[in-house]
Amino acid sequence: MVPLGEAWDPGAAAWTPAERQAYANDLDDERSLLAVHDSANQSKADRDPAQWMPPAKSATCRYLKDWVIVKTRWTLTTDPAEHAAIEQIAAGCDDTEITVTLAR
Repeated sequence: MVPLGEAWDPGAAAWTPAERQAYANDLDDERSLLAVHDSANQSKADRDPAQWMPPAKSATCRYLKDWVIVKTRWTLTTDPAEHAAIEQIAAGCDDTEITVTLAR
């Protein structure tokens, strides 16, 4: 969900190789990994919600929710532009209670 390149500055740079591997292969939370077409993955690259959102409007709120869950789960921070985009986009979503189990 959150590419390792995007996770690097907000926390992953300080992780051990084992922690980075655990992050990249996190199967303990279904929201961490999402199977997508290669073209969608290339379109997204290492961009955050301030720079890229799924083209299907019906996926916007779920994508944003899962992004925040993964960032929280792995104790990753957000930069100001990312935070502002998340708040702006989330204003159009229903309030949803989420549960997050910290990974580390």
